[in-house]
Amino acid sequence: MHLDAGCELIFAVTETTPMVLMLRPRSGSSQWVAQETYEFQPHVFAVEYTDGYGNLCQRLVAAPGSFHIWTRALVETADTIDVAPNVPLTPIQGVPDTFLQFLLPSRYCQSDDPYLGDMAQQIVDGATPGYDQVAAICRWIHSHITYRYGSSDTSTSALNTLEQKAGVCRDFVHLGMSLCRCLNIPARMVVGYLYGLEPMDQHAWFEAFVDGRWFVFDATQETARGGRIALAYGRDAADVAMVTHFGSAQLQDMHVWVEAVARSSSYERPDSLTKGSFDAL
Repeated sequence: MHLDAGCELIFAVTETTPMVLMLRPRSGSSQWVAQETYEFQPHVFAVEYTDGYGNLCQRLVAAPGSFHIWTRALVETADTIDVAPNVPLTPIQGVPDTFLQFLLPSRYCQSDDPYLGDMAQQIVDGATPGYDQVAAICRWIHSHITYRYGSSDTSTSALNTLEQKAGVCRDFVHLGMSLCRCLNIPARMVVGYLYGLEPMDQHAWFEAFVDGRWFVFDATQETARGGRIALAYGRDAADVAMVTHFGSAQLQDMHVWVEAVARSSSYERPDSLTKGSFDAL
């Protein structure tokens, strides 16, 4: 399917503020970026680099005042996800060097905690090691953790979510990845866009490495669906923030959209965006 996706961000900047953004999808095996637009108002010079996870990152310095970011991409992506019941666990010696980091504990994923380890074993009891274990973890989270706005914040970890039995998509991801890592299954966080998400916002899910490849899992859904555009990958939320600023910048407004379009669709801005925001560019 072809998706028109993007976001508009409006910041109030009170002092000269360096920023790092992760708002550009990159083409890969699961998605093809056919067209893309990226604009700032007022205009600033940005430098792009690729971080250690392969994410496209943009560095800039915002001046005091109102600062608008507008990004949009036309992306070809699968309308379903691959599922593979019964495929086996990848043995540690078969995990590529660059993926070993996704087996380790991280800031929000305390996979070395004995309690999480015991929970993981209980949840997957009887499941075939590999894909079926991850699927069992997702089913357990979906049925035992309540999706609730305001139930967590930026400090909430996998252990906190397990205790509170509630969270949002990033919390579901942290818990799922932690339980996978407890079982020696590499797991990485993905943030991006999901077609049909209600209410529309940026979304988070995770991928698990089994049988020599990555598979998509999303515990917020009873059955994970396609229509996904990945923006960034990392060990947890600390690695995949869409905006990191080093100064005083307050997000005042954010608008996200994901729409299915025909392959030959034109590339005009939607009327729902702030009128006049980018006329000066």
